[in-house]
Amino acid sequence: MSYTFALAGNPNCGKTTMFNEITGSTQYVGNWPGVTVEKKEGRARRFKEEIKVVDLPGIYSLSPYTMEEIIARDYILDEKPDVVINIVDASNIERNLYLTTQLVELGVPVVVALNMMDVVTTRGDQINLKKLSELLGVPVVPASASKGQGIHDVMQKALVVAQTAATVEVEVPKLRFDAKMEKCLDEVQNLIAAYADRHHYHKRWVALKLLEEDQEIKKKLDLPANVEKDIQNCIAQLENEFDNDTETIIADGRYQYIADVVAEAVKKKNTGSTLTVSDKIDKIVTNRIFAIPIFLLMMWMVFRVTFGAVGSWTIDFVDGLVNDTIAGALSSGLEAAGAAEWLHALVIDGIIGGVGSILVFVPQIMILFFFMALLEDSGYMARAAFIMDRALRKLGLTGKSFIPMLMGFGCSAPAVMATRTLENEKDRKLTIILTPFMSCGARMPIYLLFGAAFFAQNQSTMIFSIYILGIVVAIISGIILKKTLFKGEAAPFVMELPPYRIPTLKGLFIHMWDRGKAFLIKAGTVIFSAAVIIWFCQTFSFTLQMVEDPADSILGVIGHAIAPIFAPLGFGDWRSAVAIFTGLVAKEVVVATLGILHGLGEVAEDSMELHTALQTYFTPLKAYAFMAFTLLYFPCIAAFGAMKRELNSWKWTLFAVGYQTGIAWIVAFLIYNVGRLFGLT
Repeated sequence: MSYTFALAGNPNCGKTTMFNEITGSTQYVGNWPGVTVEKKEGRARRFKEEIKVVDLPGIYSLSPYTMEEIIARDYILDEKPDVVINIVDASNIERNLYLTTQLVELGVPVVVALNMMDVVTTRGDQINLKKLSELLGVPVVPASASKGQGIHDVMQKALVVAQTAATVEVEVPKLRFDAKMEKCLDEVQNLIAAYADRHHYHKRWVALKLLEEDQEIKKKLDLPANVEKDIQNCIAQLENEFDNDTETIIADGRYQYIADVVAEAVKKKNTGSTLTVSDKIDKIVTNRIFAIPIFLLMMWMVFRVTFGAVGSWTIDFVDGLVNDTIAGALSSGLEAAGAAEWLHALVIDGIIGGVGSILVFVPQIMILFFFMALLEDSGYMARAAFIMDRALRKLGLTGKSFIPMLMGFGCSAPAVMATRTLENEKDRKLTIILTPFMSCGARMPIYLLFGAAFFAQNQSTMIFSIYILGIVVAIISGIILKKTLFKGEAAPFVMELPPYRIPTLKGLFIHMWDRGKAFLIKAGTVIFSAAVIIWFCQTFSFTLQMVEDPADSILGVIGHAIAPIFAPLGFGDWRSAVAIFTGLVAKEVVVATLGILHGLGEVAEDSMELHTALQTYFTPLKAYAFMAFTLLYFPCIAAFGAMKRELNSWKWTLFAVGYQTGIAWIVAFLIYNVGRLFGLT
């Protein structure tokens, strides 16, 4: 027998952590809103039954105002999972139960997983589980997902409920409203009974949605004009009676019900205004004066550790392993086997020279991802979004736009997809255009290569400045675009600040590996393929003849043709032009290209070989301009595809990448030429 369980809950309730515990998935877990923008699926472990678990987006209600709410509600309504496991943050039970009341009204089997019970116990609060279950009319099971406690009990109860629901009709607990509201609800239920049955929707829930004037439900039901008119009469009567809109009237009724439930089932040790540890920390880190300096200081410290002594040691170690040990062994093996010269060159110069030049940076990238996970899972990054709201409002955006921008430091493609959490269409488009200016992990090998070659004494500071440059360019671009193409006021921004938590090592390593795995997969697929193609194009001419001088190769001809475009920026050499050209596929390919063009596959005699080669036609000023250009221009094919999907317009997509590349040229031009005016070399 197979079953489908859907996990639903508020952002930061521990839903995705529970999903990982149930399925063993290595899905990203972040302690800030907006992480899950699509449903994720996995198979439950340790059960003989086949159980598919679907992780729905984090939502506060089933009202279709955001993409997450639409995805979650449509899945429950149309796919009809056997059980909905509603994860409730027990430490913030009043706010979480609002979604619970709506799930129960749907008429689907529901099990409440009362998560974070360890926090409740630490506070000294008490929750009467039996009473809470009686009042809600659904099973309630205590759990602590972060500690792996109670997960099996939740799944076992959900399995029992699913098996029972297969033979017995689900009894829907009735949340009672005011008598006048109940009278209208009965009238509307009678009016729409046949239409609700046609879609297999619960009549009372449909009646509530229609009284709330839910446009999505109206479209699904396609009611005749006379029924619509009768419903509007009911709405008018209620709004006149209560002197308020019906959506607010119904919401007030739910909140009153929740207040009554909590009053009976929950006893809190401290009911006064005692500040929590999170409140005390927030007095400092969200202070109007100190918030942004603290944020910048923390990020600088992360970069200092990542690119300082620890990171440098890892580069030297992996560089020796790849370019000396592995390349040396392969070279000897190929020679002993009598391999053809072209095969030897392909493997050593092409594959090892290309992919190997990327792999040396993997440990540093993993270290950076680890620290980013630490800041996110602790709850600090939610504060960063709150802090940045004030600054982003000057661009016509809100702190909610900071979330996909922050994700852009990992990878631009999912960051662009995360803009689905923005309700305002103008905000979405502007955020999509600005997000690629945030330096993704794929660009990091470029900074590490040029930083070590030209800024060895202050590498971490120079790389940090590149990240800041991306933010500054995004801010200036936002101001320009908001005053021209995207005029209008920013949408309201309401955001929950989760309590600070001590991240688990397991969670941190899951997060780090999830991002790092994508980098390694790209190295083994896209970059591997690109390395072979680049080697071929720098070895053969357009007549398919092997060339002695790479300048006469296919890449050499292309590089010489496009080099004049970059000459005003200081890097008009054909090799740097080719690297930028191949970087359109993926930014890691820039380093792979430079490695292949300089023949680094020949069992590198010196780990500084590429640094020395670059120093023959780059200066520190030219190198910094090159880094700035690679930061800002066309992100990559994957990000381009994501932008096309989210913008759903070739015009806007081409404008976005054209704007980004144009800005990259202007910024690099200014860096190089202003630097020359000040005598920098």
